[in-house]
Amino acid sequence: MDKRNDILIKLDNYNPESLEEQGSKILMRDFIENNKDCFMRENLEGHVTASSWIVNPDRTKVCLVHHKKLKRWVQAGGHCDGEFRTKLVAQKELEEETGLKTAELVSDKLFDVDAHVIPEHKGVPEHIHYDVRFLFEADENEKPVISDESNDVQWFTLEEAAKLGLDESVLRMLEKTYTIQ
Repeated sequence: MDKRNDILIKLDNYNPESLEEQGSKILMRDFIENNKDCFMRENLEGHVTASSWIVNPDRTKVCLVHHKKLKRWVQAGGHCDGEFRTKLVAQKELEEETGLKTAELVSDKLFDVDAHVIPEHKGVPEHIHYDVRFLFEADENEKPVISDESNDVQWFTLEEAAKLGLDESVLRMLEKTYTIQ
């Protein structure tokens, strides 16, 4: 069995809500089909990453991480490092970057997809992250724990988060939060 099948099926079953997402889906599918090592960060063209969009049970708050390298608020997530089960990567990164123990995967289906350029850093050339995002739910009363990769981790109301100067793809997930069933 080809380890790429699961993510390709997830992508095929995913219906993007915007032109940007549709473009990311097309780029991602093409990259995965043409790169057997798509889950390895050693692929310097790019690699698949996985993230978690963390909301509270009533969908009024989101937990975000202030990333040290990026110097901005983002969702928890990271490299697959060879692991092809992307929802497990998203869960692992969520736990490592937020310390939240109550978080549960809401659905096996993708919540969002985004292909974005990562600038050169410490000798690693510019490359693309093909990020698949999963929806998680956690208790907002659980205090997050700041990891070594972050300056801060906090729960924000959706209105507070909208004022943080978030990237377009993070704002897109924030907007989707208003319509989650």
